Amino acid sequence: MQLNVNGHTVDTDAAGDTPLLDVLRNHLDLKGSRYGCGLEQCGTCMVLIDGKAEYSCAREVGSVVGRSIVTIEGLGGDHPLQTAFLEEQAGQCGYCVSGIIMTAKALLDANPSPTRAEIAAALDRNLCRCGAHPRMLRAVEKAAAAIRAAAVGVTS
Repeated sequence: MQLNVNGHTVDTDAAGDTPLLDVLRNHLDLKGSRYGCGLEQCGTCMVLIDGKAEYSCAREVGSVVGRSIVTIEGLGGDHPLQTAFLEEQAGQCGYCVSGIIMTAKALLDANPSPTRAEIAAALDRNLCRCGAHPRMLRAVEKAAAAIRAAAVGVTS
């Protein structure tokens, strides 16, 4: 089957009922999305599917044929969210960060000026056991400001 991952058409011989996360990590060698609970409860496996943050651990790969899938690798390494997370030291152990960044990306794409409460609500599906949530909230706010500034041509 063919998938659209990070803007590229890729082929996989995985069975249609294989979890999308398994295909991303083990067939396509995209290791940024993590396996956490396998029950769509922790958010470490979040990817964007047609622009919406979705769990990939229990989603069957056959259900995403013809849809756009973006993983953390698809952001290119210099996205304002990634920069802000590094600057704010928002990932203590880092295990949950890729899923949180993907959730935040979906939020900022839909709402470039979220309030702190809206950010917290969006990240509610993502668990972080390290207690870095306050820094993560600051990082998302910082990235939102950078994205807004870039949209109007202002450099910081």
